[in-house]
Amino acid sequence: MSARVFVPADSSALSVGADAVAGAILDEARRRGVDTTIVRTGSRGLFWLEPLIEVETAAGRIGYGPVAPDEVARLFEAGFLTGGSHPKALGRVEDIPYLARQQRLIFARCGLTDPLSIDDYRRHGGLRGLEYALRLGPKATIEEILASGLRGRGGAGFPTGVKWRTTAGIEAEQKYVVCNADEGDSGTFADRMLMEGDPFLLIEGMAIAALSVGATKGYVYIRSEYPHAFAVFSRAIGRARAAGLLGPSVLGSGRAFDLEPRLGAGAYICGEETSLLESLEGKRGQIRVKPPLPAIAGLFGKPTVVNNVLSFASAPWILEHGAKAYADYGVGRSLGSQPFQLAGNVRHGGLVELAFGASLRDLVEGFGGGTRTGRPIRAVQVGGPLGAYFPASLLDTPLDYESMAAARGMLGHGGIVVFDDSVDMARQARFAFEFCAKESCGKCTPCRIGSTRGVETVDKIIAGRDRERNVQLLRDLCEVMTDGSLCALGGLTPLPVVSALDHFSEDFAGAPARVAAE
Repeated sequence: MSARVFVPADSSALSVGADAVAGAILDEARRRGVDTTIVRTGSRGLFWLEPLIEVETAAGRIGYGPVAPDEVARLFEAGFLTGGSHPKALGRVEDIPYLARQQRLIFARCGLTDPLSIDDYRRHGGLRGLEYALRLGPKATIEEILASGLRGRGGAGFPTGVKWRTTAGIEAEQKYVVCNADEGDSGTFADRMLMEGDPFLLIEGMAIAALSVGATKGYVYIRSEYPHAFAVFSRAIGRARAAGLLGPSVLGSGRAFDLEPRLGAGAYICGEETSLLESLEGKRGQIRVKPPLPAIAGLFGKPTVVNNVLSFASAPWILEHGAKAYADYGVGRSLGSQPFQLAGNVRHGGLVELAFGASLRDLVEGFGGGTRTGRPIRAVQVGGPLGAYFPASLLDTPLDYESMAAARGMLGHGGIVVFDDSVDMARQARFAFEFCAKESCGKCTPCRIGSTRGVETVDKIIAGRDRERNVQLLRDLCEVMTDGSLCALGGLTPLPVVSALDHFSEDFAGAPARVAAE
């Protein structure tokens, strides 16, 4: 009987030598005359253990990691094909505390299955949500999404069912569904992980949305920095067509829906839905003035549902298990689960999917293990480059939409970036303005000019020029950008700046805390 070894083919694992490890396992197996099959999977999201290889045994899948090619021979000697003891042995992968404590709904299959095998997808529960949606019909499907409380996972938190209902209610000869996979926030990688590790889930979720609103065509807009995700997802679309999941009759229903992947050109602003639509139409990525909303007049002027990867990927679970089961996760009006992404100066970076309501401390210290350097945590940025910086004193803030807003922050796409006490927060504030200046589409003056003036003003503060007056000028500038910008890029850039001013004022007074710490 052939031994089965699972080796991730996710970008994170590939970057640290997963291909070489897979090759070394096959070479060693041939040398020893051992029949071995390598199954390439997505990542489990425990990045500090990559490449994390798993072996199928009678006791379950046993993990070993991180594994280097030159360690493979010793793994064979230790009998790893039957779960033998070795310094890199981790036991049953699902029992690793980092995984065992999670509540994985969206990422339940990621790292478990062959991402390009639709048979494997079905064996692990795939397509049940779409099959149920086909039995329910469009109107009841949308009602189920509404009742679940699902909100947009791209950052805005708008009720997903409301978008779908709006588009469904408009008569039009053509409608579209568009997936925003332009994952550009610092410290985020959930969209990439899903497209590389469980692409049929996104396809299934988009098919549910399309059949619910009456759309026959969909697009997935993938950021240019994700060539591997684009390649994997493109192959998955081809296999989905061959299996009847896409095409003129979805799962034999007689209803048509097809998908097309599109590669972005590297503009952060195209993460904003109207800029994304402009780019899809072949134009320069610039903000559209709203109204009209895309749900009413979106791609090519037609009614269009635009959702994030994780929003679409939540729909199959909701349809399979029911709206109430989904709404039982989370707190208040923040229902369901959120895949949080731990990055920056953190010991155990990776993906952690939990119900809304866990504390920032639980993520950063409980899962992340504190800073990689071993120094004290000084700041944690939540929500990407436009998110607020939280000091250590606010680590007990719950991670849900309402609690984050009350703390003058935002959840965004769930990215969490950790900084130790060596960080200079005045320079982080400068980075926020610099980022905005480089990524602005240029359509509105507060964003285009305000971000440049922001860089100049912070530079004056850092240089010690009339600090008190320039700090006040900086706050005034942030108010103008917040109130006057056309979209979230200019409107939210002040969030990290003001949070740095409020919580780390000493860094703007010429005496950064990091100097005292050293």
